[in-house]
Amino acid sequence: MKLVATLCCALVLLTVGPVWAGGSGLNVIVVVNQNSTNSLQLGNDYCQLRGVPPGNVWRLTNWTGGSVTWSRSQFTNQLLNPLLAMIAGRGLTNQAQFILLSMDIPYRVSEGSGQNSTTSALFYGFKTNGAPVAGQASCSLPDPSSNSYAYSEMPFSLAPPDTAPTNAFLAMMLTDTNLAGAENTLRRGVVSDGSRPTQTVYLEETGDTDRNVRYWEFDNSVFENQVIGNLAVTRLNSNNTVFTNLAGLQTGFANLSLATNEFLPGAIADNLTSLGGYILESSGQTPLIAFLEAGAAGSYGTVVEPCNYTQKFPDPVDYFYQTRGFALAEAYYQSVLNPFEGLVVGEPLSAPFARPGTVVSSSLTNGAVLSGLSPLRFGFTAAATNRPLAQADLFVDGVLFATMTNLPPAPGNVVSVTLKGTPFAYTVQPNDTLATVAEGLATVLDEQTNETQVMAQPVGDRIELQSQAVYVPGSNVTVSAGSVPGSASALTTGLTAARPACLDTVATAYQVIRVSLADNAPTNAPVPGDWLQLNIIKTNGVSVTLGVTNTTAGTSLNTMVGNLLSQMAATPALNSTDGVVAADYDNYNNGTLIQFSLFARVPGLPASQILVTLTSSTNLEVTPSESTPLTYNLSDLLPRDHLYVSSGLNSLSVNFPCDTTSLADGWHQFTAAAYEGTSVRTQTRAVYNVQIQNTGLTATLAVGSLATNTGPYQPVQFLVTAGVTNVARIELFSTGGSLGVITNQPSAGFTVYPTNLGWGWHPFYAVVTDSAGERYQTAPIPLLFPLITLTLAGAPPTLTWPAALDHQYAVQATTNLAAGFQTVATLTATNNGNLQWPVTESGQAGFYRVQLGN
Repeated sequence: MKLVATLCCALVLLTVGPVWAGGSGLNVIVVVNQNSTNSLQLGNDYCQLRGVPPGNVWRLTNWTGGSVTWSRSQFTNQLLNPLLAMIAGRGLTNQAQFILLSMDIPYRVSEGSGQNSTTSALFYGFKTNGAPVAGQASCSLPDPSSNSYAYSEMPFSLAPPDTAPTNAFLAMMLTDTNLAGAENTLRRGVVSDGSRPTQTVYLEETGDTDRNVRYWEFDNSVFENQVIGNLAVTRLNSNNTVFTNLAGLQTGFANLSLATNEFLPGAIADNLTSLGGYILESSGQTPLIAFLEAGAAGSYGTVVEPCNYTQKFPDPVDYFYQTRGFALAEAYYQSVLNPFEGLVVGEPLSAPFARPGTVVSSSLTNGAVLSGLSPLRFGFTAAATNRPLAQADLFVDGVLFATMTNLPPAPGNVVSVTLKGTPFAYTVQPNDTLATVAEGLATVLDEQTNETQVMAQPVGDRIELQSQAVYVPGSNVTVSAGSVPGSASALTTGLTAARPACLDTVATAYQVIRVSLADNAPTNAPVPGDWLQLNIIKTNGVSVTLGVTNTTAGTSLNTMVGNLLSQMAATPALNSTDGVVAADYDNYNNGTLIQFSLFARVPGLPASQILVTLTSSTNLEVTPSESTPLTYNLSDLLPRDHLYVSSGLNSLSVNFPCDTTSLADGWHQFTAAAYEGTSVRTQTRAVYNVQIQNTGLTATLAVGSLATNTGPYQPVQFLVTAGVTNVARIELFSTGGSLGVITNQPSAGFTVYPTNLGWGWHPFYAVVTDSAGERYQTAPIPLLFPLITLTLAGAPPTLTWPAALDHQYAVQATTNLAAGFQTVATLTATNNGNLQWPVTESGQAGFYRVQLGN
């Protein structure tokens, strides 16, 4: 039997992976630690799966100080400043929005008593702590740490944080305690795109009172999601954290357990606790990495004791932003008001609810030859009528080349809405944006709030409608919206309503009650004679009065309040559906402050009209001190609807005269990207590999060392040969940019070491410049490092080749080279090492090769 093992190296043009949300691989800068093989491989795999151009990779070359903490000066001098210089030098300033830190890079920045996360320092600069709380320097909320991007519902490029001292970035770290875990997070994030999960998101109110402080934000997130049709987001009162196939979880515990299949791909999940950001340290608390290892695409935790300020942790409204279609990084950074101590970890582009459109070109095909002024024609189609396409850009070799068309709201267009039968309209003004159109229409609506009893609040490209009519069901507050060209020649402005009528709340009205000892109280406990009286007037006018009086010295305030609530629980008139119930009972300041909430027993706005009056003796203080309805959460009770402003067309035709003379002759990758005309900006893309020919300059790139079996780690030789002799410069490029330059020679050899670039796919190409300044770019040669060098030995004979963790390899065979190869086995590497496959002898000549499967 004749067996032949071949050296496999795929010489094909690379294309990109899935593309969604307000960003894509074109907008990501991948930072790798040159001194970490894991960081290099993870970064390379991220680039392959997310279509990150090779020029968007930057190497942290001199850091050997570990993966936990670096000083502010080290962060600034080794990462921030060189990174900014690289972005500017490679012409990426107008497109770089996301930073992906590929493991083995410090996640904490320290200066004196101040500690920030590396992701937040890249997002909006290092923030110095303000006045400490209770001697804890990190327990503060300095004014400059407020994030103006939070709650904006704006494209990040139009609303970066206003305190950022330099460029602002949506920075995330992709990491784990091991490479396999980080690779799993990456792949689950990618496959989540467009999955539109309907499984549950739990917003969990727990019994851990110190970490349970986000529960008051839950109703808003549930309500917002229900308005736009996502019924999966729901509240849960529980101390359980072990679930299966959740689309998200927000909870609060120092320590928790999670199932290995807790989350679906794309899930956002986090825990409000002090030290969740101690991802590679022993803190005694569950690190955020646990959520990623349970399947989540992203998580969040603080890298220093934050105290339980809700502003320092994600608001559950991040699930609403995700439902709208924002990418994970966008959803997270919009939901944290003061993120300076928070580390964001995961896959930033994961976007389960994004909906890209489609694109065809009548002028481009792969391999097309272009010259001179070449007309490029694209036809983009939106995914839905409320997701028109507003702008189309052309990228060449991953760098923004030109905006081919842009359709903002057209001056003269008229957007209109009818509320409860009353029409309102706003005419688009010159230079209006989506946000200013929303502001203008909201102003028109609010001028008639007395008539409609509907408030209008603009938020980015959206208007939140809230009905104030207490006893009018939301279904009676009808809403319709639309737009017409008006005085403009074309209609490019859209207005849609989320629902045909306002939606009634599922939230329950409540009022927060506080009872404390007065400052001038004679002791630190109630004295005999101190009293509390609670009066409740139900919506049917029935009044119920309860009271307790302290008769014994040494009685605690906790006991007095507890006795009062026991009376309330035992009163039949308050146990009916129009009564109240006490919950969320907390004891503070060594028992000198008691807080609880009185809830209506049924959800909805009408029940909020129950009146509560609590009075006390002079040694005690109560708030509220006057008769008040159960309207502490009024905004969560008012029936809602949304209006969405958009721009663009559902069918966007682009005719762009491309001046190819400004580009080097030779091979280029053209990417046409259209953006959804909302704040979400989901991309619809198409990629074409073309050839430009305007001069007689030519050149070739060849791999020199593939003819011999030199092993996977040996240097690879590249030879560049120009078609002319007057050559001024030859430069070789691959992942991370330039690999070397040779001047004044018509041909040049370059040596590349696989260990410098790391395991994974790498596209190589060369640019030749002649003495007249003309340039030629060679066709790319993508290589997989380590090179798949096959050996065949043993009895029975066995194929062996080097493999990269979590990569899939296809063994292909044939007995007739003219007939081509067929896949006979597929194997996945479980570590960085060798894979083996035993050959089944058939008694005739056989030829074998191995190709990368993913």
